[in-house]
Amino acid sequence: MICNRERRLFEQLGAFDQIIDTVRPVKERILGVAMQVNERHGTPKIAADAADRHLGRRPWRLLRRVTGVTTVLLVAVLTLTPTGCYISRAAYEEARILSRRQPIEKLLRDGGQRPSANVMLSRDDSLSASLLDKLRLVTEARQFAVTALELDAGESFTQYSRLDRDTLVLVLSAAYRDRLERKTWWFPVVGTFPYKGFFDFDEARRTRDAMMADGFDVTLGPSSAFSTLGWFNDPLVSTTIKTDSATLVNTVLHELLHNTFFAKGRVAFNESFASFVGGRGAEAFFRARGDSVLLKRAQDDWQDDLLLGAFWARVSHDIDSAFAALPDSARAERLAAREVIYTAARRRLVDSVGPQLRGYPAGWAEKVPLNNAVLLSRRVYAEGLDGFDSVFVAEGRDLKRAVKTVIARERAKK
Repeated sequence: MICNRERRLFEQLGAFDQIIDTVRPVKERILGVAMQVNERHGTPKIAADAADRHLGRRPWRLLRRVTGVTTVLLVAVLTLTPTGCYISRAAYEEARILSRRQPIEKLLRDGGQRPSANVMLSRDDSLSASLLDKLRLVTEARQFAVTALELDAGESFTQYSRLDRDTLVLVLSAAYRDRLERKTWWFPVVGTFPYKGFFDFDEARRTRDAMMADGFDVTLGPSSAFSTLGWFNDPLVSTTIKTDSATLVNTVLHELLHNTFFAKGRVAFNESFASFVGGRGAEAFFRARGDSVLLKRAQDDWQDDLLLGAFWARVSHDIDSAFAALPDSARAERLAAREVIYTAARRRLVDSVGPQLRGYPAGWAEKVPLNNAVLLSRRVYAEGLDGFDSVFVAEGRDLKRAVKTVIARERAKK
């Protein structure tokens, strides 16, 4: 899943030398069928060698023709259809990210004890002291995840990619205005997702405007990180490393939890579980490090997550109850009922919840939009956080044991 504290929404799979190749399975199936047909029927044993050679070439000619047609069709799909163009652009952008990877260990070694050393990441970006500190922090957080929490880090966060922009991707989410149901998008290989990421920011805004014109609630915002759920070696990107230290450690632990466990078809569970591990894990990391200042910041962040999680859950319950009391055909009445609920929720957010938030900027409670798309997007990352925390307390505040317990319980449901 792709992430920042204003909520991690986008996880993208593969590109270029590391993309899941949607062509390969098709080609392998075609080749397999062709070879089975060839083996099943064989080449007739006739005396004429010329005829034997002629018959033996037929399957391969057929294979070449079928493969050629498949390739042409694939190119047409990727260049002429909206989904194909979207996938092609995503693959291209991730290829750029992957092509800029630098091993973090080497960057730290070359930077050495002299942060101002002229170790070039690109033609116009040298390793600064603050960047070196952040890279060391990521390395320590990754090691903590492996040794203290027994998370599966794989090769994730062992490489760094510098981007030439401040925003990695814009993430679009949409929902129906008269029911708590998210708009979904289908992609080859990875399936259906309740959000869509855009590297083309103008296209993101055009899509947002078009969906709003079609009557959807929409939310569009930046994401600073992404995860491939352990499929590939996720690099640390410059947009992620620019966040504050507490958020950075939270993000690393959040994404490594995805590497360790991901329940199929349980998006809200997966993201909320990762939010719990990121929040409580950041606390444990800075406590073990003896950093009281960042420990306090991590504790404040987690308390904010719990507080807002409860707020979004209540609003969701109120909206859902109002919609359930009205038939699907009563669209106007449903829209009127939700406006009453959102108006009350705004007052509660500004008057009660906002003053208790410790890590959000002044005025956030007044400015954050309230609609079905925002509500469902926030809920994805904050569903049942208090439940995860109760397991944490029951396990003697031992996060490693709590993680294992939650995973064991989820697996037992299958």
